[in-house]
Amino acid sequence: MKSVTSRDNPFYKELKHLAGSSHALRKAGRSLLDGVHLCQAYLDLIGQPLHCIVSEGALANPEVAAIVDRVEAARASAQSTVISLPDALFGALSQVEHGIHLLFLVDTPRPATPEALVQSAVLLDGVQDPGNAGSILRSAGAAGIRQVYCSPGTASIWSPKVLRAAMGAHFVLEIFENVDLAALVRAARVPVLATSGYASERIYDVDLSRPVAWLLGHEGKGVSDTLLNLATHRVVIPHAGAVESLNVAACAAVCFFEQLRQQQGA
Repeated sequence: MKSVTSRDNPFYKELKHLAGSSHALRKAGRSLLDGVHLCQAYLDLIGQPLHCIVSEGALANPEVAAIVDRVEAARASAQSTVISLPDALFGALSQVEHGIHLLFLVDTPRPATPEALVQSAVLLDGVQDPGNAGSILRSAGAAGIRQVYCSPGTASIWSPKVLRAAMGAHFVLEIFENVDLAALVRAARVPVLATSGYASERIYDVDLSRPVAWLLGHEGKGVSDTLLNLATHRVVIPHAGAVESLNVAACAAVCFFEQLRQQQGA
């Protein structure tokens, strides 16, 4: 384990720059995982990080110590490094109030976008709130969906806020950013279902036992007219009461788990 104690240390200064800027993280092709749950999920589902950063105080936490030990045990083969920081220096890196001081710095996966949709997937058309985006990813992963396509204008999907909201779902998904969704929908080999509060076809009346792609739109504007016109179906979740519509993340969860229910023959 290496110890860094100075604010002027080049590694610390670079780390602080990355922690304070999603743009810097994207440019570097890196992501920061904050906290025990995300770091544990990464180790279990992906493997070793580039760097494990821990505060001196957090080393007394048994969960943190176990993660650090796993990284150190694999260090020779994985080239991972463990860096310890005084609590005061670590505090400038984390966006989590009263969190456990543990970070992984990892390479952001950048899979090549497939030529066509051939399996169940989620298409995000300008979903901007990081909490919504992360919740949608979490529901998708839990429902067995494995691909997510994001248009330009969608929240930065590997940002710390989206990562925290998704609770490790990133690591079971293939995520494609800055995708031309119109071209993707035109070439799709599975039905594309666009959610709309103005549609007449209920999701419960559509055959979801086969693969489908779910098209979810901006929190205020919904799915763009261009994509609505390209979709195979426009579908609605019926609801009662005076509330106008569901939050997009809640809508996504209902859709995904209705699909799972039909697939399982429940």
